[in-house]
Amino acid sequence: MQPKAISFDSESAFGNPLRMESAPKLEMIARRLNLSESTISRALNDYSDISKKTKKLVWTVANEMGYQPNIHARRLASGKSETVAYLLPVHESELGNSFVSELIAGMSSILSENGWDLTILSPTTAEDEIALFQKIARNRHISGLVISRTLVNDPRFEILNELEIPFITHGRSHSSEETAWIDVDNEKAFFEVTHHLANIGHKRIAHIGGPLRFNFSMQRAGGWEKGMRHLGFEIPDGYHQISDFSFEGGKSAMLGLLELAVPPTAVCCVSDVMAIGAMQALREHNIMPGQAVSIIGYDGLEIGKYVEPPLSTITQPRKAAGEKIAKRIMELIETGSKPKEIQELLSATILRRGTDNPPLVDKIVNGS
Repeated sequence: MQPKAISFDSESAFGNPLRMESAPKLEMIARRLNLSESTISRALNDYSDISKKTKKLVWTVANEMGYQPNIHARRLASGKSETVAYLLPVHESELGNSFVSELIAGMSSILSENGWDLTILSPTTAEDEIALFQKIARNRHISGLVISRTLVNDPRFEILNELEIPFITHGRSHSSEETAWIDVDNEKAFFEVTHHLANIGHKRIAHIGGPLRFNFSMQRAGGWEKGMRHLGFEIPDGYHQISDFSFEGGKSAMLGLLELAVPPTAVCCVSDVMAIGAMQALREHNIMPGQAVSIIGYDGLEIGKYVEPPLSTITQPRKAAGEKIAKRIMELIETGSKPKEIQELLSATILRRGTDNPPLVDKIVNGS
């Protein structure tokens, strides 16, 4: 028995994976739009010879008809990687906590639903970041970048624009006017938490912040300072302590506050991790957090529930922010939207637990 010959036309399964997967559907879409199957296939595969108007029309009808292309086949056909990279430099490893995990989970869930991949890039130095950007521009294995922990003036934005790499940032910068970003109103959050502490009786309110090269550190410190000025409260020397984003950094900063001649009765911290470190410093001085000294963190991390007493905090969207970032970077890549049209400012909320209480009657923290 002679084997049957198998022939492939010019748009065979290998030349056009979408056709192999769902030819009857393509035929139905083609019939409905009075277009050739070849045009339908090329529109679905984002070929450059098909107009944006036609692509949009084809995808609209395809979605209406329940068309489900094979993602891996689509990649082969279009040559596009459909991969988004999240930039988490190793030299910022002290920032790695459940906040980052939840942000990644949000991005991953949306990207996965749409057949996209998420990869984590961890350059060790700023120079390595630049080399990585250049490699991405050459190879085009990555469709777009997500950058967090933006700097006050971030030179990476100009480099990425010159290399024509689509990107979105979690956080703003003074360089963000023409870029895509999702951010939280940090200044407003710390302005409001300062007023909250004042409303429950505090006047000596200090701030434990992070390195001021990070824009969110500047914003949060600025919100605290603006709140203090608005309330007419004095800001003594030493009331703004700066340390690294770590438990030890928060502890060290709190020890600095306790050494002041007139220590604060309340402290708002740039992160929950640093706030928990500050609480430990108080305990080591036989001071119960939330009594002689109120502490409020920022991020709303789950771990804050389980310290004693539970940490009062400012909650910000974490997983939801990741989901928004994923949707927006896909929009930026697929539609060619102008980056400055993709900018969204989210709100943070004060979550009272056990460490923000009225001050003890004019008691100096160090017991003097």
